[in-house]
Amino acid sequence: MASDLRSSEWYSGDARNAYIHRAWMRRGAPASAFEGRPQIAIANTASDLTPCNAHLTEVAQSVKNGIYEAGGIPLELPVVSLGETQVRPTAMLWRNMAAMATEEMLRANPIDGVVLLGGCDKTIPSLLMAAASVDLPAVVVPGGPMLTGTFRGEALGCGTDVWRLSEEVRAGTLSEDQFLRSESSMIRSRGHCNTMGTASTMALVAEALGTVIPGLAGTPAPDSRLLEAAHETGRLAVELVAADRRPSTLLTAASFHNAIVALAAIGGSTNAVVHLLAIAGRLGIELTIDDFDRIGADVPLLVNLQPAGHYLMDDLQRAGGFLAVLREVRDLLDPTALTITGRPLVDYLDEARIWDPDVIASRANPLLPAAGITVLRGSLAPGGAIIKPAAASAHLLKHRGRAMVFDSIEDFRARIDDPELDVDEDSVLILRGCGPKGYPGMPEVSNMPLPKKLLEKGVRDMVRICDGRMSGTAYGTVILHVTPESAAGGPLQVVQTGDWIVLDVRNRRLDIDVPDAELAARVPNDATVNGYANPRRGWERLYIDHVLQADQGADLDFLRGASGSKVSRESH
Repeated sequence: MASDLRSSEWYSGDARNAYIHRAWMRRGAPASAFEGRPQIAIANTASDLTPCNAHLTEVAQSVKNGIYEAGGIPLELPVVSLGETQVRPTAMLWRNMAAMATEEMLRANPIDGVVLLGGCDKTIPSLLMAAASVDLPAVVVPGGPMLTGTFRGEALGCGTDVWRLSEEVRAGTLSEDQFLRSESSMIRSRGHCNTMGTASTMALVAEALGTVIPGLAGTPAPDSRLLEAAHETGRLAVELVAADRRPSTLLTAASFHNAIVALAAIGGSTNAVVHLLAIAGRLGIELTIDDFDRIGADVPLLVNLQPAGHYLMDDLQRAGGFLAVLREVRDLLDPTALTITGRPLVDYLDEARIWDPDVIASRANPLLPAAGITVLRGSLAPGGAIIKPAAASAHLLKHRGRAMVFDSIEDFRARIDDPELDVDEDSVLILRGCGPKGYPGMPEVSNMPLPKKLLEKGVRDMVRICDGRMSGTAYGTVILHVTPESAAGGPLQVVQTGDWIVLDVRNRRLDIDVPDAELAARVPNDATVNGYANPRRGWERLYIDHVLQADQGADLDFLRGASGSKVSRESH
């Protein structure tokens, strides 16, 4: 038996404990299963309550076949799964728990490497956070987007068209009956959202980081090529163990540079910011929100997908795929960044081509010349806030308006459609109490629905500010991730309805036009203070006590960094 395999610490030798470990795993397995063959876990987030990942059990079988063919032993390991559309109060509350649980199970078990199966928004980030902290050879297989459904002859972008159609109902331009009829058309097949939402974004970003076989991310879930690639990934996982190719040897500052360039070029979700910050924090890589602006702000938008554009994920695959996008911005990529195959990412770009320039624009004719995440600072966001200009209205990127403040999402929902609400199209909607501590969990509520009376007048966008997040499928002039959040004592806590708010995206400013002395003297109102979550026990208590702010990835303070894979004591 090969003594250099981590699993041999469990299985090697004639002692009683080795006997126990082998005997309980035999169950029909031959003795050769424990004799020098790498034990490869398949961390599977499949769950019937995570509908976007329900097909991953089939994908896992292809991974198993590849592992076994390459001489390894596949071991499926169900891990915490987070269904974005199902989990209350928000899936983000549980991302760190999922990462911690996965990390501990990978460390505790006799495995030498792991294949990470994810899809829905938080599953790929949590798996990568876990893999970075345990630092075993690891590779990602994204579950892939669904195929495009249609309604009334038009393609439906899941998520994006939910927001759009629901606003049309509120505006009186679409009947509730027609809206409900679209429900069965929205989700056409297995797979995650078909827009450039968080799930698609994180799959592509994971490839840009180098943790996915190049060319795989973005393959639709029903596409047989996903199973082919899953089989190949299983084979690669065995190779990773032999080469000792671990996250700490693969993921570098150059990897994150390329991920940020990719995020801008695809018009990806702002949620990628908190996820990349959290993953980098597990690796000890110095990454800040300012790096997203510095590296990505001037990167052109090349992908014409909802919510920033028109098409959907199966169109991206048809038009040339993610590598064709990266080829257009090759000069902006760091050529030293490696992929999971051991070769640089840029090595895979030579043969990539754009087959439909309406879907993937050329560098010479981009959809927008500069489309990355912009970081704003000022008296309303001293720790920073972010905006996605590609999803915003150009005429609102420089704006001055009076604040209409809501103390909680419940307060917002109770008042937003009040015909007496003192707002017009120039007002700035502010929602607080939605940060990591305040909600808790930093929910996707920042893209607030507009007041019904303004929708009826034809208004379709307003400046909105929140310490929470925005769905990657959403759009609009939304400033989010305001830091410090109101629950952590940020200026958002004391802003009042009627205050003048000044937004200047070009100059990276977000300010409240109130004298500093007056702002410092203000006391938060009772509704704000009493609205913050204060659980007595359980994960929420642990989370609130230890969660970091958005500019540090909203990870838990004691989870930053890595503990490695060593386990010092036996179980019997």
